[in-house]
Amino acid sequence: MRHLSISPLLVRIAIPFTPLLLVPFVSTAKPAYAAAATTQVKGREFHFTLATKTAARPGTVTFTFTNVGSIAHDFSIAGKTTPLVAPGQTAKLVVRFKKAGKFSYLGTVPGHAAAGMRGVFTVR
Repeated sequence: MRHLSISPLLVRIAIPFTPLLLVPFVSTAKPAYAAAATTQVKGREFHFTLATKTAARPGTVTFTFTNVGSIAHDFSIAGKTTPLVAPGQTAKLVVRFKKAGKFSYLGTVPGHAAAGMRGVFTVR
């Protein structure tokens, strides 16, 4: 039968570090993406009103679009578009911004963007 012997030097080195092994690792790094945010968007002939036009950093933003006009409208940003929304109705559009920048939004109904249904949303 073999006996395992531990060097006294190894014990003197290992014991001071033992408490560090018992402490859970806690990261202080900021997450790459912001928590999900929501912004209200109102559309009417022929402009949009956004409750906020910026996001603090990249992440997911839910645009809650309400048509407060008298004809059908939609809302489009970052390659995503709501369905055509009837007057008085609401649609949600969830967009994940992967990087900071300026993102154009607009109404895609022919002639609406040219008439003023457009703007810029900024991700910092």
